[in-house]
Amino acid sequence: MSKAMRIHQGQFGRVALLDMDNALIHHAHPHCHVLIKASGADTQFAVREEIHPLLDDTAVLVNSWEAHSYAHQPGAPRTVILALYIEPRWLGEMQREFTASGSPGFFPQSCGTLTPRIRKLADRMAAELLYDDPSGDRMEHALFELMIAIIDRFSEWRSLRGTKVAMPATATDFRVRQAIRFMAGTLGEEFDAGRVATAAGLSRAHLFRLFQQTMAITPALYFNVLRMEAAIDAMAGGTESATEVSGRLGFAAPSHFSRFFRNHQGVTPTEYRRVVTLVDRIGVDRMGMDRTGAGRA
Repeated sequence: MSKAMRIHQGQFGRVALLDMDNALIHHAHPHCHVLIKASGADTQFAVREEIHPLLDDTAVLVNSWEAHSYAHQPGAPRTVILALYIEPRWLGEMQREFTASGSPGFFPQSCGTLTPRIRKLADRMAAELLYDDPSGDRMEHALFELMIAIIDRFSEWRSLRGTKVAMPATATDFRVRQAIRFMAGTLGEEFDAGRVATAAGLSRAHLFRLFQQTMAITPALYFNVLRMEAAIDAMAGGTESATEVSGRLGFAAPSHFSRFFRNHQGVTPTEYRRVVTLVDRIGVDRMGMDRTGAGRA
C-alpha cells in the first residue's frame, strides 16, 4: 500500500515525498508538476499517451492541467518519489517570466535527464522534507533553488514570454468560462455533462470539443481536478472530518471519497492530514534570492 512520508503545502503549492507501490488513475493538476525518483526501484509515468521512465537520472515533467497517470506495474517494487506541485503564480512572483509555468508548452518534453546539480538539489529537498525545521524556511529556499535549476534545464520559458496563461479564470472562450464557473459551484453534486453543457449554452458534443481545445482535458477530468483540490485544501487546513468533507463534496459514502482521494493522490484523506505541514509565506528577500533566481553573494 502506498503511503505519504511527508507533505508540505503552502502558497508555493505542494511538495511531497511519497512511498508508492500502487498505480494512480488518469488525472491532472493546476500546477507545474515535476516527479523525481528519491530512492527505490525504477518506475514510470504515462504523459501525453506515452510511457516515460523515472530513473535515478531522469525527471518526469508535467505541464499545468496536463493529464497523466502513475503507471506502476502490479507486484513491482516500491519507489520513493519526490513530487513537486508548484503554483505558477508563486513562480511568477519570484520571477515574472515564470508565470508561463502555467502554459501548456512550459515543458516541451515529458521526460529529461537530470544534471548532477539537479540530482544534488533534489536529494537536498528530500532531506529537508524528512528533517525540516518547523518554520519551513530552509524547505522553501531549497524548493525555489531546485525549481530554478529544473526550469533552466527543461523549460522553454524564454520563448513563452508574454504568453497569456490558460488558467480557469482566463479561459479564452466565454462558454468555457461559464462551464468552469458552473462546475466550481456544483462540487457537492455528481458531475453531469448535460447540465454543464446547458449552463454553457452548448450541446454535450460541442462542449466536449470546445473544452478539449481550450483546456486540453475533458470537462469530467477538469471537474475531478476541482474536486480533488477542494478535498486537499479541506484536509490540510480545515477542521472538518473526512466524513464531513465527503458529504460536502457530494460523495455517496465516505468510502467512495477515500477511494477517489487515494486514486488521485496515492494516500487516503486521513493519511494526508496526518503527514501534511502547512508552510507560511516566506517571500523572496527572506530566502536570499533575487528575482533572476540567482543566489546573492
